[in-house]
Amino acid sequence: MSLRINHNTNALSAHRNLTENNRELSRSLEKLSSGLKINHASDGPAALVISEQMRSQIAGLNQALSNSETAISLVQTAEGAFTEVNRMLINMRQLAIHAANEGVNDEVMLHADQQEVINMLGAIDRIAQQTQFGTKTLLDGSNGANGAATGEGVEFVKASINTRESTSKGYDVRIEQAATQGKVTGKVALTQDMVNAGEVFMVQEGGKTATYTTSDQDTAKTAVQNLSSAMQKAGLQLDVSLSEQSQIELKHEKYGSKPTFQFSSSTAGVLSTGARLIESAQTGLDVKGTINGEAAKGDGQLLTGLRGSENVEGLTIRYVGDGIKGIGDPGEVGPDGNPLPGIKVGNIFVAQNSLTFQVGGNRNQTVGISLLDTSAGNLGKGLENTSGFRSLSDVNLLSAEGAQNSLLLIDHAINEVTTIRADLGAFQKNTLEGNLSNLRIATENLTAAESIIRDVDVAAEMATFTRNQIMTESATAMLSHASLSPKSVLKLIT
Repeated sequence: MSLRINHNTNALSAHRNLTENNRELSRSLEKLSSGLKINHASDGPAALVISEQMRSQIAGLNQALSNSETAISLVQTAEGAFTEVNRMLINMRQLAIHAANEGVNDEVMLHADQQEVINMLGAIDRIAQQTQFGTKTLLDGSNGANGAATGEGVEFVKASINTRESTSKGYDVRIEQAATQGKVTGKVALTQDMVNAGEVFMVQEGGKTATYTTSDQDTAKTAVQNLSSAMQKAGLQLDVSLSEQSQIELKHEKYGSKPTFQFSSSTAGVLSTGARLIESAQTGLDVKGTINGEAAKGDGQLLTGLRGSENVEGLTIRYVGDGIKGIGDPGEVGPDGNPLPGIKVGNIFVAQNSLTFQVGGNRNQTVGISLLDTSAGNLGKGLENTSGFRSLSDVNLLSAEGAQNSLLLIDHAINEVTTIRADLGAFQKNTLEGNLSNLRIATENLTAAESIIRDVDVAAEMATFTRNQIMTESATAMLSHASLSPKSVLKLIT
């Protein structure tokens, strides 16, 4: 065994161990005091990266939760306003039914009903203009997909959240087949002898029946007028006319393949092919065509972009042209070189302003919904009626005919409002509330995973701390002994 004075290797070794134990003890103290396993990047670089990514995701999910809850509040605000509009429309419908009871109503009563309707229309417009969430106006049409049309007979009806905004050139509308009305035309002229003999007409439509029997006081012209009055009183949506050859034509007011009616005449050929034979009218045709070269479904005069279409899904237009009077060459070809079907009749321009909500923790995790413009001028638009009403704002109850046509527009407006209310309810329940539940579960699971990576196991760390504390105290004691060992050399010298 050698003894040295200049270098006390035992003391150096004890000092090194003491330093390491002190460092480990300090780390244990830091972990126990902070509750974190990773306090510095050096504590676990890979774990730190994963942990920070999870923290970022958790923060995003928490904000998405807040966004979804705010979106629900906005939807509830809009739905509450729609509920009030719905209530007013129901009251207007009741007034229209009262005004249609022409047998007992006088002019004063009709004017009172009309004045109440005017007040309700004003209230509906105020709701449309003043319903706000914060400072954002909801129901004035600024939060939906809006559009305009060019071309004779082409009208923009509506667009959905899935309709893409058009370019400055718009979407081409090409028509292959215009919509027609269901009708029947008599093969035999209505003569005065038939009228004098008491020709019997029967017409059924929509579960309603109108009959008229001519008399010797009638002419062919007045007989048709009286039949028209009978159909109107019965609520049938049919028109009747007499040609120059005294042939009767019955035609449905609505276009397309769905509206139909039945008829009979007591003389074969005047309407029905057999005497008193009840027959069905030839149904009309639905419009047929494309929007932006994409397939569309026809329903009467309405043409709607199909689900899954690249650009025009949910876009609805109306073509009211008589026949197909298009612009451009019917032999035009598309980008693929193939001939384009039909004839171009106009263009549709779409501006997409639907509400979009960020409901996820990452980019492009959004949902959206369009809010209907609930102003009276935008409800009940585009319905064929004999009073010439273009929208709910035109309804007039001062005549029986006006009351009947007002009912048509009011019923359509009720359907529009209840449909958007149902859409809002489904959007809230299935999209927003379902997303909330999913976000809460994801946040819980991510937080648990991040805790496993970053949070300290106190029990295990306490055991490590105790060990490091004992080792530090032991190293301190051994350093003290090692520092004294060179003194034994003095005994050899002395």
